[in-house]
Amino acid sequence: MKTATKGPLFSFGQIVATPGEFLARNGSGEWGELDEHDRKENQLSLEHGFRILSVYRTLADARLWVITEADRSVTTILLPQEY
Repeated sequence: MKTATKGPLFSFGQIVATPGEFLARNGSGEWGELDEHDRKENQLSLEHGFRILSVYRTLADARLWVITEADRSVTTILLPQEY
């Protein structure tokens, strides 16, 4: 009997996505479904180089987070439950 593994059963190779609309909105300062407090935090982040968060909803009604790290080296698109 084989035991279950925690990791994937195969290599994914390079993972590629085409979330252009969400990245374009994030990059232009259209933060999506953020409340006023988080919008102000993003403004502060732009001025002082902190992390930036945007929240969007897909056509399938799934929420997505777009997080750009403070040093601007990485932008991650993820589901809130993956955080």
